[in-house]
Amino acid sequence: MKNIIYALYDNDEILLKEIKRMNLLKIKIKNIYSPFPIHGIKKYIKHLKSPFNIKIFYYGLFGFLISSLITWYSMILDWPQNIGGKPSYSFYLNFPSFIPILFEITIFCTAHFMCLTYFFKCNLYPGSFPKNPDVRTTDDKFLMEIRLYNNIINFVNFLKTNGVLEISIKKENFYV
Repeated sequence: MKNIIYALYDNDEILLKEIKRMNLLKIKIKNIYSPFPIHGIKKYIKHLKSPFNIKIFYYGLFGFLISSLITWYSMILDWPQNIGGKPSYSFYLNFPSFIPILFEITIFCTAHFMCLTYFFKCNLYPGSFPKNPDVRTTDDKFLMEIRLYNNIINFVNFLKTNGVLEISIKKENFYV
């Protein structure tokens, strides 16, 4: 059975000191809930890299391919026009004049698909339930979430000596 320990703080500097101490003791912090971004916290919390980087690349590639297909179909295949003496039968000869629209549609697709991805990843779609375990973290408090299997009493006593406001423990059962 896994125990989830929530430690509530009222100062971000105290929270950063606690995170440093947890790293020295090799205790893995699951998550930090904060009312604002804390400068320098990323170097102390060792999480895996975000999958958003590769998604951004794929969304941009999709936008580029779609914009190239639309431009080729509308300007070369469907309705070729001789504009300014440019050849209307070849995509690659007209490519420099297509760059602005290719760029704009690529950015458009990337931005909109990343917004949708972010909304679904953060549960911000209609009908979703919040993941925040304590509503006070949206006002002025900071919450550290730690998952432990054993030594809960020693760990809680360790937390009490270092400026924590409140500690709550939740048991999480996993059924296989």
